[in-house]
Amino acid sequence: MKNTFRLFLVPALTLCLNAADESRFDYRVLATSKTSTMEKEMNEAAGAGFSFASAMGGESALGSKEVIVVMAKDYMAPAAHKRYKLLATSKTSTMQKELQAAGAEGFDYRGQTVFESAFGGQEVCVILELDPESGAGRIDYRLLATTKTSTMQKELQQSGDDGFKLMGVLVGKTAFGGKEVISLLKRVPKQ
Repeated sequence: MKNTFRLFLVPALTLCLNAADESRFDYRVLATSKTSTMEKEMNEAAGAGFSFASAMGGESALGSKEVIVVMAKDYMAPAAHKRYKLLATSKTSTMQKELQAAGAEGFDYRGQTVFESAFGGQEVCVILELDPESGAGRIDYRLLATTKTSTMQKELQQSGDDGFKLMGVLVGKTAFGGKEVISLLKRVPKQ
């Protein structure tokens, strides 16, 4: 009888321990046509243990122009004290300056999309995350924008030689360049 009990007890305990190791996730979907509202909502979700999972911009299923961000909470490792910054502009020079300022504070790249505002404008939107517990320092960013893929090839190669890693690429409509290929790169300087 003792051996039979052990035969059932060991697999039952193993099953319970394996179930306890499995992650459970909670999701929060955020949607708005204003970047300032999205940044506020992302930071509120971060305060509740959520972290950035994915984003897309454009036309929603109901036809409105908005950015949709999905935040996720892993119950096994909830996000703690993260902060988010959304940068959105139609001028690449402005985006470069804002990226450098955020990088100096330690904000790290999480995603990018095209943000179509309610007023008909189209902006490149970059999502950045600050995780104070990571101990990360300053980050250098480089934004490349051109209408010619051959030029992008040359600029990407030069950036790679300078130690920059490609984080994302998209086609965006900028204020002066029309539709351009926009690449965002980052480099973590040696401390």
